[in-house]
Amino acid sequence: MKAPSSHMKKYRIRKEYRTRVRLTCGGCLTITIVIIAAICRCSCSCSSHHKDADTLVDRRYRLNEHLTNENAGGAEFEEMDSVIARYLRRWEINGAQLAISRNDSLVYARGFGKADEGVAMQPSHIMRMASVSKLVTAVGVMKLRDMGRLRLSDHVFGPKGILSDTAYTNVIRDKRHFDITVEDLLRHKGGFTNYAGDPMFSTRYIMMQNRLATPPDHRTLLRIVLRRRLGFTPGTARHYSNLGYMLLSEIIARRSGMSYEQFMQRHVLEPAGCYDFHIAGNYYKDRRPNECRYYMHLTCEPTYEFNNSGRLVEKCYGENDIPRLAGAGAWCGSAAELCRLVAAIDGCKVLPDVISSKSVADMTREMPDNDYSLGWNRTPRNRPWVRTGSLVGTSALVLRYPDGECWVFITNTSTWKGHAFSHDTMALFERLRRKYGPTFPRRNLFEPRK
Repeated sequence: MKAPSSHMKKYRIRKEYRTRVRLTCGGCLTITIVIIAAICRCSCSCSSHHKDADTLVDRRYRLNEHLTNENAGGAEFEEMDSVIARYLRRWEINGAQLAISRNDSLVYARGFGKADEGVAMQPSHIMRMASVSKLVTAVGVMKLRDMGRLRLSDHVFGPKGILSDTAYTNVIRDKRHFDITVEDLLRHKGGFTNYAGDPMFSTRYIMMQNRLATPPDHRTLLRIVLRRRLGFTPGTARHYSNLGYMLLSEIIARRSGMSYEQFMQRHVLEPAGCYDFHIAGNYYKDRRPNECRYYMHLTCEPTYEFNNSGRLVEKCYGENDIPRLAGAGAWCGSAAELCRLVAAIDGCKVLPDVISSKSVADMTREMPDNDYSLGWNRTPRNRPWVRTGSLVGTSALVLRYPDGECWVFITNTSTWKGHAFSHDTMALFERLRRKYGPTFPRRNLFEPRK
């Protein structure tokens, strides 16, 4: 075989070089295409992420950061505002908020009077809401039921109970404690009475009687209270019980594996669009940046501090251990966000509910013989659902009407006629609804303005 000529060698070298160049360029092109595709995928992913983030931001619209008296009221409400202002002066209320929603759309939110010395009340301020906290707690219980973590028929104490600790069961003398169910606590039928004083408001006396150097935490308080006899057999009668709702707070913590406040914020309040709910503190120095000052009525005398210090304090700042109330009365928030929570548990489909339709139905079923509804005071058919709250330095009222309107009212001042104030305020709202309801504008302050 003849050896290739010099010319043929050069031709083969050039051909081989061109092939390598084509392969190399093809490889580069492939790599380039892969890189571009990856960039595109990344870009699409980022675009999708930003789209999701934008949606999330909308979903996390923080109401209290945007509401003011100027943008949440309006000229159409001026006459109604003046009626409310006169009403508050008559009751010697320093500051208050009113929020009104209609079919899950916030149409009005207004602050009246002062939130603090030299500070006008805005709809964005937050206040203690007293026993309206029980409505919040009941929603937490129903949420756990929806999640399959408890049943209303579950027993609270005993070896098979939710709070099965021997620290509790070993001190129980009245075996009827083992019959208490979650539903009994929700309906104030747990058997607890206040014949020795309400244990949630008797901290100083409990400390003296049991020779405690510091206020009892929940575990210590329960060990003391569980030694007593029940006032009646669970489920056979009703007696309004703050202790029962404190127990429900402990149950929520036990079954969720989180603190009561953490579970409520993560699984109930934030999904409902309520980002400014907090467990309140005891003193003025403990307040949140946008929390109001609380006031007592003019004739109120100082009282001894709850921690048995012997110090005289203003009742709204030291008479009671507010955080220990937990789900019975410790939440603070704004009237507008409270309105938003009601919109998330009312069965109206404009805003999605945070609990199942079955749980909404169970919470709002009309009860015979004036029994308590779950969390609500009462939920009669064709009349407003009612939740009231009263505590030193504050009062709160929630009315959810059959026509879809919800009126929420909170004050930062104790009243000198106690529960009469709530009844008088309900009557005022009926008059205001009849006269001004038809003129309310069509808008939704729950959503960011476009």
